[in-house]
Amino acid sequence: MRYRTLGSTGVRVSSLCLGAMMFGRWGNADHDDAIGIIRTALDAGVNIIDTADVYSGGESEVIVGKAIAGRRDDVVLATKVSSPMGSGPNELGASRRWITRACEESLRRLGTDHIDLYQVHRPDPDTDVDETLGALSDLVRAGKIRYAGSSTFSPSAIVEAQWTAERRSRERFVCEQPPYSLLVRGVEADVLPTCEAYRMGVLVWSPLAGGWLSGRWHRGADELSSRRTRTMPFRTTAAHYDMDVPANQAKLDAATELADLAAESGLTLIQLALAFVTTHPAVTAAIIGPRTAAHLASQLAAADVDLDDAVLDRIDRIVPPGTDVNPEDASYAAAVLTDPTRRRRRRTTG
Repeated sequence: MRYRTLGSTGVRVSSLCLGAMMFGRWGNADHDDAIGIIRTALDAGVNIIDTADVYSGGESEVIVGKAIAGRRDDVVLATKVSSPMGSGPNELGASRRWITRACEESLRRLGTDHIDLYQVHRPDPDTDVDETLGALSDLVRAGKIRYAGSSTFSPSAIVEAQWTAERRSRERFVCEQPPYSLLVRGVEADVLPTCEAYRMGVLVWSPLAGGWLSGRWHRGADELSSRRTRTMPFRTTAAHYDMDVPANQAKLDAATELADLAAESGLTLIQLALAFVTTHPAVTAAIIGPRTAAHLASQLAAADVDLDDAVLDRIDRIVPPGTDVNPEDASYAAAVLTDPTRRRRRRTTG
């Protein structure tokens, strides 16, 4: 296993980060089996685990807490806040009120007295970033978190948070967590260079593009149908897998070419996909999200793979740099684009 420094923190983490979204009722509901998978990853040299309060309604954090009991000091533990955790109007977001409460609840579920990396899961357009950073700074001073980070922030939001931290003497975000894969390369144009400029660590999620790069999706695959859906949190599943969508046909073509390239290179498509994202100089680690022991084994096999320039050039010809084959896979759209009331001046009378 290879280790890299997380941004400017001095903390060394493995180039593969174990993502825990699939542990719990969203994926593997067998706690003992999930705990075994986590411990196998730790034994293989993985030393960073990423989860979130919202994953399976907190169940993922409970499983992770059980798995690392007795090994807490060996683990860089990361979790996230801001996604809805109940029906109440204040049980979500990045306000001081919610962050303070949510952190305590995550600590309880994880069975620990501190979180190493506490990340804001998505931008909260209704909360001033200074309030968010102020709450996180207080948690750092209280010893309840070590560092703060962001997830799926736009370049402008990343810069605003950095400037606010400097001007207001707040703890800054030391890490960003964007989507990045062979099929979703848009972050190469702006997010990754911005993170490099601010010496932020980068943990990339969905490096297998939601299963498109698992090796099962290619021209002629038996499981392909005109309308394939899958249960996946945070995603409109029909649009993601609907083969009547032209952009998904383009993804299928690209995945088929990439699978052929992997085979020519003596690699699995999973190895090619994970090695590709960890090759980028801005990327600290790729978040893998196994549901089974077999999934974990196939992903750990990529830990020491290097891609030469010829292979990387071939990849660039299949999916050009900075390109999202399906723009919908960028995952987060600013509220100003999704909520018409944020871009229309209210009419007044009189």
